[in-house]
Amino acid sequence: MKRRMDRHNQQSISVSTVFRFLRAMVLILGIGIWAVAPQSSFAGSKTYDVRAFGAKGDGKTLDTEAIQKALDECGNAGGGTVLFRAGTYVSEPLTLRTKTTVLLEEGAKLLATSNQAAFLKSGTDWLQAESSSDFVPFISGKRLTDVTITGKGIIDGNGQYWWPAAEEARQKRPGYTLPRPNLIVLNYCKNVRLEKITLQNSPKFHFVPTDSEGVVVDGVTILAPPRAANTDAIDPSRCKNVLITKCLIDVGDDNVAIKSGKKIPEREFACEDITVSDCTFRHGHGMSIGSEVVGGVRNVTVKNCTFEGTENGLRIKSRRGKGGKVENIAYTDITMKNVNPAILLSCSYGGTSAGDAVQVSAAKAEKSQAVTETTPIYRNIYIRNVTATAEKSAGVIEGLPESPISNVVLENVHITSATGLKVENAKGIQLKNTQITTKEGPPCILLENAQVEGLEKIGDKK
Repeated sequence: MKRRMDRHNQQSISVSTVFRFLRAMVLILGIGIWAVAPQSSFAGSKTYDVRAFGAKGDGKTLDTEAIQKALDECGNAGGGTVLFRAGTYVSEPLTLRTKTTVLLEEGAKLLATSNQAAFLKSGTDWLQAESSSDFVPFISGKRLTDVTITGKGIIDGNGQYWWPAAEEARQKRPGYTLPRPNLIVLNYCKNVRLEKITLQNSPKFHFVPTDSEGVVVDGVTILAPPRAANTDAIDPSRCKNVLITKCLIDVGDDNVAIKSGKKIPEREFACEDITVSDCTFRHGHGMSIGSEVVGGVRNVTVKNCTFEGTENGLRIKSRRGKGGKVENIAYTDITMKNVNPAILLSCSYGGTSAGDAVQVSAAKAEKSQAVTETTPIYRNIYIRNVTATAEKSAGVIEGLPESPISNVVLENVHITSATGLKVENAKGIQLKNTQITTKEGPPCILLENAQVEGLEKIGDKK
């Protein structure tokens, strides 16, 4: 084991080199790593009005067949724009086609049917489903290129018919996710754009691009009630070249969750080159990476974002069995108000959020275990120009005895909180011009195997 670790250390990029790279990308260029992400250039020359195919848009008639005909004809013709004029279009699940722009004009709403059986791949009782894979998303597409969903209209998942049972199940088993369909899922796609549209009230996750490349989410509003269980807004899974910018997100779970649940053979990191910029997060569980990171995550930039009333702020979460490499992560120019906690880097994530009945483990003593391919490894994390108020904890940096979190820099970070920052199983933690003001206890709580520089200037009690 020691020889293997030595070889790894010899091959690693030096810490100073990594941080210079991150500074250059974030501070000098000011454009983020996402700039390499391609953007869809296909506009489509023909318009396919769903009303011309028989859609009523009266909020009562089931318009599935007419809408799907419009989508299919558009795809078969080589692409174009599928148009929804003002009205409410009730539909069962729909399938997108390549080189298609879906345009919902102002006043147009695409509303998922309340018939839950329509989303099941088999059977009629959705409460008997074993996993989310037993469901069909409201809108889906596979191996598509040049797909855009845009306009000032709304796509509504009618989640009110799904959430009560999900919340009841979560109350019985904290952290449990009752299987339900997602709103939009795109698999193995290239050049995907969501622009200006409003997504709301998904039964579960709102937008899940998976194994996709060149994804842009620009100026999108995503809404769900604060207690609507598991209503993540945007979950890029095993994606590269992703930009999420100028979005307003107010949901019941992760505002953004970057996931990498399995390895991709041709890539060292299944999820990479992702930027989240100029977004506003209201309710929700914060800006997350994980908890599934087996395939690896690298080169993530989060900048110029505001959080208010979220249960978490900046969060990297995983645990043994679901972990992998997470590296080269930069958070800059972030403002957070009334979050809990402000920073959470946990390799012992318990599967629950800060407001749930069962909490994330709070830096407890653990025995070292063998390092495997599913051991969480976090390194080279840069947090700069962050201001936060936290109702309870400033945060947690919690590695594992066999895998300490390494090389984390907090620079120009100012947190006001009830209690301080807990650090355990972490090395190379640097505090530069960082102040944590607490109501009680020390600003930084060092537990087992914690190596922190800059403690002498970290702050005083409130």
